[in-house]
Amino acid sequence: MSQQPPFDLNQFRPPRIPPGLLRLVVPALLVLLLLFSAVFTVGPEEVGVILRFGKYTRTVGSGLNFKLPFGIEQVKKVPIERQLKEEFGFRTARAGVRTQYSQREFGQESLMLTGDLNAAEVEWIVQYRISDPYKFLFRVRNARQTFRDMNEAIMREVVGDRTVNEVLTVGRQEIADTVSVMLQALCDQYELGLRVDQVVLQDVNPPDPVKPAFNEVNEAQQEKEKMINQALAEYNKVIPRAKGEALRVIEEARGYALERVNQARGEAAKFNAVYREYSKAREVTRRRIYLETMNEVLSKVEQKIITDENLKGLLPLLQLNRGGKNNE
Repeated sequence: MSQQPPFDLNQFRPPRIPPGLLRLVVPALLVLLLLFSAVFTVGPEEVGVILRFGKYTRTVGSGLNFKLPFGIEQVKKVPIERQLKEEFGFRTARAGVRTQYSQREFGQESLMLTGDLNAAEVEWIVQYRISDPYKFLFRVRNARQTFRDMNEAIMREVVGDRTVNEVLTVGRQEIADTVSVMLQALCDQYELGLRVDQVVLQDVNPPDPVKPAFNEVNEAQQEKEKMINQALAEYNKVIPRAKGEALRVIEEARGYALERVNQARGEAAKFNAVYREYSKAREVTRRRIYLETMNEVLSKVEQKIITDENLKGLLPLLQLNRGGKNNE
């Protein structure tokens, strides 16, 4: 059996670095570390808040900037130009053409009690911007969570002052506008440094356990509205026609009355004219009236007998049985 040679440590000694090279590398590393810790960039939608030993000193804009190295100054980047949003009652898992939402339940955020003691599930979105980076970072501890708590408190207050029908139907935009105004006022009071852009009610529904009963109530209300609309349609069809008939009868009566009055006035005027002529020539007028009257009367008589006042023995001459039409 052969024996192995003894292990020699001198064979594994590291190579020696020349002292001149070491004097060049160490300052170069220090310079690189200095530049790395002193130079930073801020994005186009951001500002940089500089802290010196944890105390606010200044705010810098976008681009290349410098700070004191080795942890003396620190930078916090705040996206003041970017529109941020908070979701309540739901979460967006993946945004895109076909947005995917989280399957978790957020009933503790969305379940609310309305003013008429009904329950409603209210899901909404708040879009906002950071208007003051200093206030956002240092005035309120955990500003984002405080902002979410303010949203829930205000939304529950506004929904609690309205009926469930207003929340589900016609009052949604008014609720969103009211929440936006109240939320901005509270942000200013708390000095959060936030500006509320918009509040959008994403979805408002009754809770799942009461949806069947709520749907039945809606169907009954729709049936009620349908019957009311049908009655109004029938009313609008019958009543105007009856009013038209009444107006027609009234106008006919007025026309008949006007005709009779005008006819009576004409007869009176005719009588007055005849009387004035009669007053001027009584004998002539009397004879003319007599002749006109006889002409009107005799034209309607079928058999006429005209005799002389001196004639005697008239009866034998009359042929009464023959019924002559015009015997003179």
